[in-house]
Order: sequence, then structure tokens, then C-alpha cells
Amino acid sequence: MAEQKPSDIRAKTPDELDTLLLDLRKEQFNLRFRRAIEGQPSGSRIREVRRDIARIKTIQAEKRRSAVAK
Repeated sequence: MAEQKPSDIRAKTPDELDTLLLDLRKEQFNLRFRRAIEGQPSGSRIREVRRDIARIKTIQAEKRRSAVAK
């Protein structure tokens, strides 16, 4: 799974964002687990996943704020 673009994330519904966030957290766990067992599997992918999670959480917060402001 490639790095998510903010415009692609904003186009998703809140349910899709929750699902995507859950999938990324599972992937993050698996990457950390593999890293502990095998040594150094692609540290760059761990960084990408962490940043994607942050992007999704930021956009979710923006959507919540805009819903409250309306």
C-alpha cells in the first residue's frame, strides 16, 4: 500500500477512514513485530505507515470540527 495523499483521504467517508486507520494500525503492529523478530525490515515502510496514520487522524479531526461548526 502506497503513501496516502491528503486529497485522497479527504474524499473518503468517516466509515472508510475508520477502516483505513484500523488496517494501517494492524500493518504497523505487524511491521513492528517483524522488526523485533527478524531485525531490520524496511524502516521506511514503518515511517510511511506512521505518517499515514497521522494524516488520517488529522483529517478526521478536521471533519469533526467542521461538523460541529455547522
